[in-house]
Amino acid sequence: MIKDITIGQFFPGKSIIHRLDPRIKLLLTVIYIVMLFTASGFTGLLAASLYMLAAFIISGIPIKMMLKSIKPILPIIIFTGILNLFFISSGDPLVEWHFIKITDDGVRTMIFMAARIILLICGTSLLTYTTSPITLTDAIERILSPLKVIKFPAHEIAMMMTIALRFIPTLIEETDKIMSAQKARGADMESGNLIHRAKALIPILIPLFVSAFRRAEELALAMECRCYHGGEGRTRLKQLKTAPRDYVAVVITLIFLAAVIVLNMFSPI
Repeated sequence: MIKDITIGQFFPGKSIIHRLDPRIKLLLTVIYIVMLFTASGFTGLLAASLYMLAAFIISGIPIKMMLKSIKPILPIIIFTGILNLFFISSGDPLVEWHFIKITDDGVRTMIFMAARIILLICGTSLLTYTTSPITLTDAIERILSPLKVIKFPAHEIAMMMTIALRFIPTLIEETDKIMSAQKARGADMESGNLIHRAKALIPILIPLFVSAFRRAEELALAMECRCYHGGEGRTRLKQLKTAPRDYVAVVITLIFLAAVIVLNMFSPI
């Protein structure tokens, strides 16, 4: 499952989605999240899912990557579904046994919340799949730049966010190597009860933390050797510029958002 975590990975390409201004892609991601949480029924989620699926197809990112992004969060989806299934008592009862009561509203809410979480993860993952960390840093800094008048460290915040995002795949790869090394030494991490499995993670977490701190120290030293001193006076090789395709993407996204709002008003579910 470690290898299935794809968050923070960038897949180079020449699609329209890849060539969109990163600031616009951040805006589109925010509108998409609003779209998901605005949807109050399955028809609204269906419109949001069509938007997300079309974006994946246009970007050229394989659908299997979307499925990979879902696999690591399956425990969260199952846990959320169970909570909604057993703790919603409104609606017509389907199963009643002692203190357990399952209603049609509980089943409907369970499916709805699971679909919303899956669409949220898949849609937001497309941002990192199609945007390089450096470009994403510039976009976040440009968006936060108005806050510099109140001495807000926009560049430093953007740099920290992007470095953290960039090192997720690196730490995942390091975790996989450590787990393979521990298994080669006879460590058993897959059998036993929950407490035994938790204790088996200690030989993994300690080397992982040591490796993470070592990488952070090497990165800081490399930045100092290159005379890095923040965003003051910094120039960029590529300047961010919007194009007509960016405005078209915003209009299309707003149309889908409006469609979700209309479906909420006229759809019974």
